[in-house]
Amino acid sequence: MELKRKVFDRLVEWKNSGTGKALLLKGARQVGKTTIVRKFGKQFYPHFIEINFEQTPIAKQAFAGNLDAKSIIINLSAMGYGPFEKGKTLIFFDEIQSCPHARTAIKFLVEEGSFDYIESGSLLGINYGEVSSFPVGYEQQLDMYPLDFEEFLWASGVSTDVIDQLKYAYEKIQRIPDFLHEQMMLHFRKYLIVGGMPEVVNCFILDGDINKVKQIQTNILGGYRNDIAKYAGKDKILAKKVFDSIPEQLCKKDKRFVLADIEKGASQRKYNDATFWLVDAGICYFSYNVNSLELPLSFSEKRNLYKLFMLDTGLLCNLSLPSIQFEVLNGSIGINEGALTENFVASEMIKREKSLYYFDKKSKQELDFIFTDQNKTSIIEVKSGKEYKRHASLNTAIANHGNLIGRAMVLSQFNIEQENSIIYYPLYMTMFL
Repeated sequence: MELKRKVFDRLVEWKNSGTGKALLLKGARQVGKTTIVRKFGKQFYPHFIEINFEQTPIAKQAFAGNLDAKSIIINLSAMGYGPFEKGKTLIFFDEIQSCPHARTAIKFLVEEGSFDYIESGSLLGINYGEVSSFPVGYEQQLDMYPLDFEEFLWASGVSTDVIDQLKYAYEKIQRIPDFLHEQMMLHFRKYLIVGGMPEVVNCFILDGDINKVKQIQTNILGGYRNDIAKYAGKDKILAKKVFDSIPEQLCKKDKRFVLADIEKGASQRKYNDATFWLVDAGICYFSYNVNSLELPLSFSEKRNLYKLFMLDTGLLCNLSLPSIQFEVLNGSIGINEGALTENFVASEMIKREKSLYYFDKKSKQELDFIFTDQNKTSIIEVKSGKEYKRHASLNTAIANHGNLIGRAMVLSQFNIEQENSIIYYPLYMTMFL
């Protein structure tokens, strides 16, 4: 089954922009980078040349000598790649992190101007020390993530007319027909356990077998652990400890990542590089603490206080309790202190290019997410249970800082409504932020 992905339109925009720059497509393993570039290349170019530096290590030898464009193309042609037809060829360097010289050569290849180039890699933040010169000014970067909830709805056969109706209700703050809301909540619960990794989504849509879904997720997680062991170097033991600790830490009430929960007396200095390794690999995301609602939020962020969210709710679900999938499907989305629902909101915000921050002042007043929204600070509180109208911290923030706040939103499993200055949205409407 071919999945419709939003990033495809971004690739078309890049081609039509006429800048001549190479496109660097970044993202964690298994999010669908190779598949989407192949589809794009074969649809828009008479000649599509794919070079995978992990699958075909000998291709690295084309970049072992001179890095001028003519030498590289001759070397690749001698290896059997081609044909290279000027103005009609897309060259795709996949897993480019395995060939740092190829990343350096992009400048000279783009300058020469005969062909279009896309680079892709999963661990591009990891081996930056091995790249002798980055192609600054010759490269456009684009992040790719697992399928978001709207893409999951497309895969599930939900029409754009239905999604447009939901978006209209979101914008006008109008209640959704109960039947439609119930159907969307069912799709939402499915998404919590399936997530957005393309192979997993395909399996679920075509087969519906949760055991097969869990097996594919387990394989993906195993691949991430292998990457940690292979690439994290001196930090691999610490990185694995952090990775394995994420589900447990998200199951706490405050969800803040506390190093002392991994190891007694653990220090930020000891674990800093290992944690950043996981974030650079796209496996998890930081949400930093801020203690002020004034813009810009980055001015008050505290990088020693943070939450760590997984890139995908399905993978987080797999790492949690053995029977959690059945419980979530049957409506228990508040399981594990709402870890899945808050992780869902975090990952949807990341896919919409919103930085993750949470507000916490002296551990007395916490707000789950705050973000810049039309020159104001908007607030999101995530409520997975039935008492979704109990939100003392949000009430205090509105009372004390109302002039700074744009929208005050509560996301829950219930229908749209508005009381005073607080808007209550269903959790799935995060896709419209």
